Amino acid sequence: MPASQSRARARDRNNVLNRAEFLSLNQPPKGPEPRSSGRKASGPSAQPSCPGDGTRERRQSQQLPEEDCMQLNPSFKGIAFNSLLAIDICMSKRLGVCAGRAASWASARSMVKLIGITGHGIPWIGGTILCLVKSSTLAGQEVLMNLLLALLLDIMTVAGVQKLIKRRGPFETSPSLLDYLTMDIYAFPAGHASRAAMVSKFFLSHLVLAVPLRVLLVLWALCVGLSRVMIGRHHITDVLSGFVIGYFQFRLVELVWMSSNTCQMLISACSPGDSTTGKVENHQP
Repeated sequence: MPASQSRARARDRNNVLNRAEFLSLNQPPKGPEPRSSGRKASGPSAQPSCPGDGTRERRQSQQLPEEDCMQLNPSFKGIAFNSLLAIDICMSKRLGVCAGRAASWASARSMVKLIGITGHGIPWIGGTILCLVKSSTLAGQEVLMNLLLALLLDIMTVAGVQKLIKRRGPFETSPSLLDYLTMDIYAFPAGHASRAAMVSKFFLSHLVLAVPLRVLLVLWALCVGLSRVMIGRHHITDVLSGFVIGYFQFRLVELVWMSSNTCQMLISACSPGDSTTGKVENHQP
C-alpha cells in the first residue's frame, strides 16, 4: 500500500495538467467572465468572486452613452435618412442669407421678415373676422366662415405637430411675440408655409381671379416659404412639409364645408344682439 501511494503521488507531480496554471484545462467551459480592473491571483489563495459583481458590471457596460457606442452595421435606410438630413441642414444654412446681422444679405432682413409676416396667422384671422363683420351677403359670409375655420385648423395642427416633433431651426433665432401668440415656436413644420399654401389654394378655388392675380397668389405663397428659410427660422424640409400640410388642410375643409344656413346659425349665436334687432325690425310695419 505505501509503495502504490508513493507511485500515485509521483505520477500526479509529473502530470503537467495538475499544475495550478493549467487547472482550467481540466474543467468544463464556462460563460464569459466580466473583465476586472486588477490581475486575478492564482493558486489556493485566490478568493472566488461574487456572482453579483459580474451581473452589475454587465449592466453598467450595457448602459454606456450612445455617443460611446459604434454602430458597425448600419442599415441602408439609416444611412439614406442621415444623408438627406445632412443635405437639408447644409442647404438650409447656405440659404439663410438673412439669418443674422453678419449675414451676406443682412441689409434685406427687414424686407424679408415683412414678406413672412404676410403669412402670419394673427393678421389673417383678424382680417377674416373684420371682413366677416362687414360682409352683408350670404355667399360672402359663407366663404369667410369656412376660411376662418381653415385658419383655426391650421394653427391647431401646426402647433400640435411642432410640440410633438420639437425640431429647432438651423440657426439660433428667438421666436417673435406673434409666434408665441400663434404657438409657432419650433421649426417643423413651417406654419407660415402651411398657411400660405392653404390660403392660396382656398382663394384659387373660391374666388374668381384673373390669370395674373392667380400667378401672383402662387408666387406669394412660395416667397413666404422662402423668406422663412432666408431668415434662418426653418429648414427646407420644414417649408416643404408646411406646403403639403396646408394642401391637406384645404382638402379637409372642403370635405367638412359649412353651408350657408350653418354659417348663419353660428353668426347669430356669436352676435345675439344683432339677431334680436333684426327680428324686431322685421315685425315693424
